Amino acid sequence: MKIIGLTGGIATGKTTVARFMEQLGAVVIDADQLARDAVAPGMPALLQISQQFGAAVLSADGSLDRQAMRSLVFSDAGKRQQLEAILHPAIKQLALQRLAAARDSGAQVAVYMAPLLIEAGAADRVDEIWVVTLRPEVQRERLMARDRCNREQAEQIIAAQMPLAEKEGYGVVVIDNSDSLEMTRQQVRAAWQQRIAV
Repeated sequence: MKIIGLTGGIATGKTTVARFMEQLGAVVIDADQLARDAVAPGMPALLQISQQFGAAVLSADGSLDRQAMRSLVFSDAGKRQQLEAILHPAIKQLALQRLAAARDSGAQVAVYMAPLLIEAGAADRVDEIWVVTLRPEVQRERLMARDRCNREQAEQIIAAQMPLAEKEGYGVVVIDNSDSLEMTRQQVRAAWQQRIAV
């Protein structure tokens, strides 16, 4: 089974590209979903987080209060690193389980969609990396529309991430999602023909 790591910056359209790849026959494993699964009530990572950061990061029902957690770590690199030290191993364990299940099901191609694939040191989990990118002004506009934030907030969020130009350097395939969905679909199909269907 070939494992493709699909990554890119915020609001670049990773989910859209993953959906096109799924239509071509890939099994998609979403690291963001794994991150949510890892901190579900009863999971060891949630207990570790509450011990590390206190009950203030828990909702009344015992689930993770994402907004409280986000505001706690957004402006504090030390706290963000503490959170990542808990989350990354938990996500890795779930990822390996899902990849094994995909392999056992006879899947030929698995797509591991992870925004922080490179930053989290998870590139060794995949056979090759595909990067979804777009022009900076398009990324900013899409992020503002998606998250209903202003220009300054969008620029702060984007600036906190690895620059897209740097991320592109890791990809054997770079999909530019700046234009129409059909143009993106054509790029995905062409890359699939070249890298997978051979």
